[in-house]
Amino acid sequence: MRQFKILGVTLASALLVAACGGGGGGDTFGTQVANPARGQLMQSPPALITSLTAAGFKASLSASASGLGLLQLSTGTTTGDLPCGVDVQYIKYGTVGGAGEQTDASGALMVPTGTAAQCTGARPIVLYAHGTNITKRYNLAEIADSTNPANSESVLLAAMYAAQGYIVVAPNYAGYDSSSLSYHPYINADQQSKDMIDALAAAKSALPAGKASTKLFVTGYSQGGYVAMATVRAMQALSTPIPVTASAPMSGPYAMSAYTDFIFAGGVPVGSTAFAPMLTTSYKKSYGDLNIYSSPSDIFESAYATGIESLIPGNYDFTTVYSAGKLPQTALFSNVTTDAPALAGMTPLVTGTPSDPLFAMGVGTPNLIKNSTRLSFISDAMAHGFDGALPTALTGAPQTLQLATGVTHPLRVAAQRNDLRAGWTGPVNTSPMLLCGGNGDPTVFYSLNTQVMAGVWGAKVTSGVVTLLDVDSDPGTPGVTNPFFAAKAGFAQQKAALIASAGANAAIALTTAYHGTLVPPFCNAAARGFFSQFLAP
Repeated sequence: MRQFKILGVTLASALLVAACGGGGGGDTFGTQVANPARGQLMQSPPALITSLTAAGFKASLSASASGLGLLQLSTGTTTGDLPCGVDVQYIKYGTVGGAGEQTDASGALMVPTGTAAQCTGARPIVLYAHGTNITKRYNLAEIADSTNPANSESVLLAAMYAAQGYIVVAPNYAGYDSSSLSYHPYINADQQSKDMIDALAAAKSALPAGKASTKLFVTGYSQGGYVAMATVRAMQALSTPIPVTASAPMSGPYAMSAYTDFIFAGGVPVGSTAFAPMLTTSYKKSYGDLNIYSSPSDIFESAYATGIESLIPGNYDFTTVYSAGKLPQTALFSNVTTDAPALAGMTPLVTGTPSDPLFAMGVGTPNLIKNSTRLSFISDAMAHGFDGALPTALTGAPQTLQLATGVTHPLRVAAQRNDLRAGWTGPVNTSPMLLCGGNGDPTVFYSLNTQVMAGVWGAKVTSGVVTLLDVDSDPGTPGVTNPFFAAKAGFAQQKAALIASAGANAAIALTTAYHGTLVPPFCNAAARGFFSQFLAP
């Protein structure tokens, strides 16, 4: 679920030159609302942060190798012209926290500009959910600030969608940037879908009359893939549903309960020591009826428990949080079981897989989660059944697709509440969905999430309502019957180049880059291609 990075300082510096206007999100003018209702703008009109001309944006992308790659993905060639310029506005709006408390959040509103037909008139909206980031000042509106952790994703959104004629609405989420919420409701399907819906309402109220068409596309990557899918479900369930033209959740932890069970059984993904504190804090703050913990020290080792609730999102990034000793880098669980001997006979429950070397890194010392917590979790799973059963390898879907019944452990109950399989038969026939990911993902396991959802919705996959795309598969041959050839071929080329350049360190380099760097641009390119077929009136 880790945030991806595809663009560097060179591109960000070039954008600073190309941008007009600017300033931070703190500019104040117009109407100010201190206690906004859900979906209400706090500042109207919202601040204009950056104006990019189509030519200036192209020039900034052309200034670096990574930018040229993005330009090629967006236009089809490294010399292609972007049809539209982009105005980036900073929106602040009312929403709710995990327990339903009134709060606020911020985000980016990107509006296409220019005289080309693709940039004028009523434009379609892309509602985008971002991936996990642990730095609180994450702000997608700061497209020209190379120091902002959202910079790379912001540039991708502008190039891939806004400069191609889509209005982009991209919330930073409650708990980030200027939000007054003291925590982030991480992987809370109810809250995060409401946050997205509220951001959309606020953004629409900021747009001139007639600027937005009736076309609405919902997408997001990693955590954002989960949020995008949860948002489609929530929009579909409203008393007056919000029509979704098409959606494209990408590499998300949709089957949250199966994913969490698999992790506690020993299938530890990359980045889990950073995800765990944000998840437990989210569920503690959101679910007063569940005894998630009395104190963080009930779950986490004493070396890390103090202050962990406010650690993420906070001042650290994915590098400094480890180098500062605030979290162990890889060891989620302990390999010493003297205080919980029953674990010795259970560890590892997940074994005999191609990912054993990856999983081995997740068990060691110093570790984050206490043996007592892990033992109580696994004991509940052994008593009531592991959700989705335990696959012997990360190839193919788990043996069962339904949620386990009778679970009592509060973390398992919370995970089930946020499992998107629960009580949902999938998108309606009038709202096609693309599920994109890569089968070798070491962070959000493809078989335990994307393939599980495809299995649950088997009939809709068969009928074409849901399309499954593994970018890490044989590209096949180009043609109208293979619409994702370019995404697969591009991914294969980048993966091969990474492996070749890393030499003896290829395995580590691939593990590090796969989820956060390799997959996102190609899934986004596939998503936009998927959306394009629904643009006609």
